[in-house]
Amino acid sequence: MEDKLSSVAKSFAPSPIQELSHLAQRCNAINLAEGFPDFPAPSHIKSAAISAIHSDFNQYRHAPGICDLLANIMKQIHGLDVNPLTDIAICCGQSEALAAAAFAIIDKGDEVVLFDPCYETYEGCIKMAGGVPVYVALDPPQWTLDPNKFINSFTGRTKAVVLNSPHNPTGKVFTKDELEIIAGECRTRNCLAITDEVYEHITFNSEKHISLASFPGMQERTIITSSLSKTFSVTGWRVGWAIAPAFIASAIRNIHTKLTDSAPAPFQEAALTALGSPPEYFESLRSDYESRRDYIVNLLTRVGFKIQFKPQGALFLFAELPENCKLSDVDYVKMLIQTAGVVAVPGCGFFHTHLSREKFSLGGYSYQERYIRFAFCKSDQTLASAAKRLGELIDATGCLNPQ
Repeated sequence: MEDKLSSVAKSFAPSPIQELSHLAQRCNAINLAEGFPDFPAPSHIKSAAISAIHSDFNQYRHAPGICDLLANIMKQIHGLDVNPLTDIAICCGQSEALAAAAFAIIDKGDEVVLFDPCYETYEGCIKMAGGVPVYVALDPPQWTLDPNKFINSFTGRTKAVVLNSPHNPTGKVFTKDELEIIAGECRTRNCLAITDEVYEHITFNSEKHISLASFPGMQERTIITSSLSKTFSVTGWRVGWAIAPAFIASAIRNIHTKLTDSAPAPFQEAALTALGSPPEYFESLRSDYESRRDYIVNLLTRVGFKIQFKPQGALFLFAELPENCKLSDVDYVKMLIQTAGVVAVPGCGFFHTHLSREKFSLGGYSYQERYIRFAFCKSDQTLASAAKRLGELIDATGCLNPQ
């Protein structure tokens, strides 16, 4: 009966992450793999959600006021004039917003440019819409954008570019010069852009998030997607949005209605409180995550990982395997689970381009098999426990670098 599956469904294979998740559960491993916090959400928005439930906001709902708050935020932060009545679609998280955006603009055979490595959901959405992903490899270890690679990825079939900044999995914040190149090519080629800006408020040191839509001529061709999830530590609440030109936002709303009808009603009410949070909340968010980033960078450096790029934003450290380690990323993660009781994500699941093994080789592995993603959106206790386990393994064996 498998022949009854669609060609798209057949193209989606289980990832190594699923196998490793089962292994981690059996070994009671500390979870530094998944990108969601294990500490409480802010009390002020939890109280708002509880109040909404007690007030019986239980049915399909499109809460008035969210779009007004989002329009004000876009004006204050990015200088963009957004019409709250026509330019915003509230969705079930950023994932649905991006999927609905893909369904709204992509026809069969349209090509969509993505930057590699990247979050795997993008490819799935593009394929389900009938599009063809085209990957442009960012250059390690600083994950810089090569303008020639980017420009040469365009053809007459290119419909859009997908940009995630701050970036999962690397923690890169695209520079103003890189964004200028992306914007310039979109304008020249008359292409659209879909941005994933869920980490917009999580940047470190002097880095600032710049929305691609803020560049000249880009607001009219950019679909911004984001959500409450990362900024307010509520990844399970599923309240997100797309901000786009009115005709695209209207199409996204129509698709959203056909798919899920509405985001969870009580959490829409809580969104009104969350989006009205004072500036101090966002400064504290950055400061707390910057401390966690520094902790995990220092921890992994001490145990032998190569940290050539310190995350500039987001919630992840993309660490290169120790130089003398001859394991692949998948095998190394299995070893970490079984011997240290710590789980992370093999980097290969984020890569889609395959370059020469001769140029980037150690033990026969390409660089795409030499990175591991660690999530640092974890409590101090979780990070300290992970440090203790890794330290105990080093004390017992002398290294984390099996030959």
